Amino acid sequence: MMVGVRKMNMEKKTGTTTVGIKVKDGVVLAADTQASLDHMVETLNIKKILPITDRIAITTAGSVGDIQALARQLEAEARYYQFSWGRSLTTRAMANLLSNILNENRGYPYMVQIIIGGYVDEPTLANLDPLGGLVFDKYTTTGSGSPFAIAILEDSYRDDMDVKEAKELAIRAVRTAGKRDIYTGDRKIQVMTITKDGMKEEFVEF
Repeated sequence: MMVGVRKMNMEKKTGTTTVGIKVKDGVVLAADTQASLDHMVETLNIKKILPITDRIAITTAGSVGDIQALARQLEAEARYYQFSWGRSLTTRAMANLLSNILNENRGYPYMVQIIIGGYVDEPTLANLDPLGGLVFDKYTTTGSGSPFAIAILEDSYRDDMDVKEAKELAIRAVRTAGKRDIYTGDRKIQVMTITKDGMKEEFVEF
């Protein structure tokens, strides 16, 4: 019964488009900043990309409370690993950890779909579903506007792209989704660029 309540809450607060792109010199994550409640725009200024470490971040699609709880847990695990072993948890290892957490709670699932991206030892990008299904990929998208965003990515992604080109493509994919999906905003886009030099966050307004 509680699962039903949780799903109902997710359906009442829906709508987003998040995009992840991996290229040879880094990872780009992008998301709109609009939050919707039923047919009402609740805010135009929500952050949907959350840093976990200074080299790894996740995007949010689904229940805000669930995402925040998972982010806190991942941050704690990353700090503990750094303290215990004296080195950073890799993006691939963190993705597998998150997959295990989600799968262990499949009886009372976190209502989320997450993109995780980072550059610890190499650029890494993955997509996770609520039950812990994990797919590593070159590009991916989540949220209600994902059918529109993936069409842009499929058409324009190239293996030889650099981070600047990937950022431009990610912004275009999110904005295109915003023009077609009423639950995705197209006025402001949050962008996180992660390279071997670190993480950079910016907001693009139209």
